[in-house]
Amino acid sequence: MKRIIFILGIILLMVIPAESQSLKKMGNKLKETSSKEAEKQVNKTIDDAFNKSDEQSQTNDNTGNETAAKATSNTGVSQELWTKYDFVPGDTVIFEDLLANEQNGEFPSKWDLKTGNVEIAELNGESVINFPSTKNSEIVPLMKEKGDYLPEKFTIEFDAYFTEFCTKFEIKLYDVVNQQKNPDLPRIIISPKDIFIYNKGKTTFDENKNYPYWQHIAISFNIRSLKIYFGEERIANIPNLGGNPSGFSILASQCHEGNAALIKNIRIAKGSMNLYDRVMTDGKFITNGIRFDVGKATLRPESMGVINQIYKLMSEHANLSFSVEGHTDSDGNEASNQKLSEERAAAVKDVLVEKGIAADRLSTSGLGESQPIDTNNTPEGKANNRRVEFIKI
Repeated sequence: MKRIIFILGIILLMVIPAESQSLKKMGNKLKETSSKEAEKQVNKTIDDAFNKSDEQSQTNDNTGNETAAKATSNTGVSQELWTKYDFVPGDTVIFEDLLANEQNGEFPSKWDLKTGNVEIAELNGESVINFPSTKNSEIVPLMKEKGDYLPEKFTIEFDAYFTEFCTKFEIKLYDVVNQQKNPDLPRIIISPKDIFIYNKGKTTFDENKNYPYWQHIAISFNIRSLKIYFGEERIANIPNLGGNPSGFSILASQCHEGNAALIKNIRIAKGSMNLYDRVMTDGKFITNGIRFDVGKATLRPESMGVINQIYKLMSEHANLSFSVEGHTDSDGNEASNQKLSEERAAAVKDVLVEKGIAADRLSTSGLGESQPIDTNNTPEGKANNRRVEFIKI
């Protein structure tokens, strides 16, 4: 009997790696098949393979856009991570793509293609932009203005999926389809272990990750200075970029067939101002940089950039007190949006109190969808309406 069990164990060890390799190879069939049923089966196989990998990475506390598993407060944000994150998004969203209503296997509808092959795929029931080739593929956002559409102050954010150490994303700060190449602008290549900026040097950082995993990438430009964030870590700080950014292009590839380079939650926003100056000038501070899980009051980790700045502001100015007001877009039921806005305002207060701000310096209210500041007919307008306001009291 022991001998039989031993033989069965050897067979299983031989079968499992083979099955894993076959799952990876299945990913390449997405573009080859024209049968709807076959496409659905391939998508399911890819999802199953990614799901197993995601479960492993989440167990090891390595997911960039999911809440950390340890020391998590009732707001959903880890109190051990993102405490030094200081990225603050721009005030007004000028491009956003959450990949709503996209179809698997099709080219993403809000983008234009320069080179290669790019398509919509599905991961854990969520639409993503997939760069499936080992050769470089490059896309640019479809913008209303074809000229210089980046202002002198702007931010760019997206979530990147790294399946192996050599997965890489390259960012160019001009539009490769609609604009002339600017030789003064460096190419920015981000991998899981380093960032390489042509003419500006290379920065290596601690990889310390189990693959695959999501990571939030953020870029902030202010007149001439550039900052780049990899998750909560600021990995580049260039005081003088040496050129005028005019647009946005993103290129990606991976090393081995069957792996994936994915992006989602892409946002470009303009404008920025010192929080204290804004509060003193306008009597309030409006931000769409405090993010929540869809339909929930669970704070996403990248929200901590704004929250950390507000905490610092209130710590340095003991006379400041705020009414925290939650707002939503018009999607969904009005009553549900009202309740959601109240819960989100309360979640922001809770995390500030947990960080050390006295509870009596913060009040909360929710206004649901009743006070839009932009249209609800475009993704960008909805993004601007989904906001938190800090009203000086």
